[in-house]
Amino acid sequence: MIVKSLELDFFRNYVHLEAAFDPRVNLIYGDNAQGKTNLLEAIAYLSSARSHRARYDKEMIQMGVDSAFLKGEVVSRGRDFTLEAKLLRGRGRQLYSNGVRLKTAGELAGILNTVLFCPEDLYLIREGGAARRKFLDGAICQLRPRYAQALAEYNRLYEHKTRILRDWPENPSLLQTLDDFNLRMAQTGAIVIHYRAHFVKRLREHAPAIHADFSGGRETMELGYETVSTVDDPLRPPREILPMLLDHQESHRQAELDCRQCLSGPHKDDLTVDVNGVSAKTYGSQGQTRTAALSLKLAQREIFQEETGEWPVLLLDDVLSELDGKRQSFVLNRIQGGQIFITCCEEEKLEGLEGGKAFHIQGGWLI
Repeated sequence: MIVKSLELDFFRNYVHLEAAFDPRVNLIYGDNAQGKTNLLEAIAYLSSARSHRARYDKEMIQMGVDSAFLKGEVVSRGRDFTLEAKLLRGRGRQLYSNGVRLKTAGELAGILNTVLFCPEDLYLIREGGAARRKFLDGAICQLRPRYAQALAEYNRLYEHKTRILRDWPENPSLLQTLDDFNLRMAQTGAIVIHYRAHFVKRLREHAPAIHADFSGGRETMELGYETVSTVDDPLRPPREILPMLLDHQESHRQAELDCRQCLSGPHKDDLTVDVNGVSAKTYGSQGQTRTAALSLKLAQREIFQEETGEWPVLLLDDVLSELDGKRQSFVLNRIQGGQIFITCCEEEKLEGLEGGKAFHIQGGWLI
């Protein structure tokens, strides 16, 4: 998969940008706050209509204007694609592929796959479960349209149910809708759990081997998936998971009404990571947790390649400067193949990566 060119209007600090990229390595360098991360964010957004930094699309629209525009010319599966996104302040967004408007973001799945690695990801293991759920969701949404649709619906239902539980003492009639929300949340939640469990299974096939190579065979990694306690096997089909979720909901119904919070569902899932038999989050050193996070990201890249037969576009956002020499060398030697974007503060020679272009970015302009 290759991003041939990118066009931006009023996206973040870019008034206008037109850039053509190398199919191998693209080094983006410049001072801080010049737009390096914004450029990678735009490429990643065209792959899934999701941002790793913004919760709402309006945050990516330049101040003082009502809309932003993103356009990418992409080669994928031997075909040319033109991907476009129009972000409209207060009016949602419009997504297009080859001029055809898409009904949902899930329709982008499989066109342009990206793996983004930023400095925050080095703390993926140390952070709470939300960070690891975001990692799983971002990866699976690019591969499985059904998952992207189910996740979006589940999140909407969760917000509605949260409001019902919060407000029902003042407005008891709201409880009349609770059973309907519970049923639909269980139906979409079963799909979410099923796909997450299968992706974690794929991670188990790749990440531990990468971690072992990384540590010179001195460390072992084990991955687990924690979900709703009544789900005895999350790899089951969604139709078999559904009654288990309904049972859990019913057993927590009164507790949810009492505390006015949603206690049951996959919004509390977690990906567990053990190194040498103990929790990396609780007991891992800084080096171990960074190695584990790198292993997860590189495993994601290998899964994408295995799934599609093509390497995803790899976006390394100033992450190499955060790594010691050993980890830098390991990453650079492991990412041969496919198109790569690397941002850094100064132009530098990256040993082990051949060919490509270097772009100096200054004030939202590529030079």
